[in-house]
Amino acid sequence: MAAAAAAAAAETEGSARRKMSLRSCEICNTEEAKYRCPRCMKYSCSLACVKQHKTAFSCNGVREKTAFVSINEFSDLNLLSDYRFLEDVGRTADGAARDDTSHRPKSNKFVNFLRNRARRFDICLRTLPIGFTKRRENSTFFNNKEQKFYWHLKLLFPHSHAKFTEKRVADDKPLYDILKWYVDPQDSDPVIHQRLKTYAMSPQSDIRILMKVENRPQNSIRYEELDASKGLRDNLKGKVVIEYPTLHIVLKKFQTDMVILGHDASKSNQENSSEEEGEIHDSS
Repeated sequence: MAAAAAAAAAETEGSARRKMSLRSCEICNTEEAKYRCPRCMKYSCSLACVKQHKTAFSCNGVREKTAFVSINEFSDLNLLSDYRFLEDVGRTADGAARDDTSHRPKSNKFVNFLRNRARRFDICLRTLPIGFTKRRENSTFFNNKEQKFYWHLKLLFPHSHAKFTEKRVADDKPLYDILKWYVDPQDSDPVIHQRLKTYAMSPQSDIRILMKVENRPQNSIRYEELDASKGLRDNLKGKVVIEYPTLHIVLKKFQTDMVILGHDASKSNQENSSEEEGEIHDSS
């Protein structure tokens, strides 16, 4: 199959050269074309014209490997491009699989260092054994020069069935500043904004940030509400964190089964007895 693809590629390239020889340079319009830009597909005849086209069209000359091509415009050149792209991906994946450093677990010395630094901020940081998913994906580190944590952070938006991961979150960054990228009508990413439309259309005062209380019986799960105006350093004081913080972003107007410390759960359930769109049930 690879040999057939290579043969088809050679034939396609030969055909492309013959077609190019019939065209003139699109920059100087005098000489016969010898080159074609992989990105914008402009024809040129010399290095000078290639450079001139990059300046005139703000083109970097790098082929856009994942550009959309409709089925009506799909040609042998596109097939060749996809084939080479898959080869590049395969080589990259194989290289990553052979790289021992990317699979090397963090040493106990590093983990103990994080625990000790967290203890100084009155945070009980606990880690899982090597092999657990949360242990592998945790990117939290402590900056000695700045004397602050940069947390790996997971954000769950249950009313939209969405979850996101933030890396290197400074421990003094207010939580609402973190959420702006997701729920703020002006500052949020357009794609994320559309996915989290339920949140984006709600007032800031309706947004609650909850964190699960660790070390409780499975039949007595509770959550604590965090202060959105403060950072993780202040919000995590006196709390147990397993690997990294996981925040649940919920809206007051929707009923949930999440029992919040300091709130009357039965009263909350009576006020929201009917099911609404966006209702969630914590079955963990």
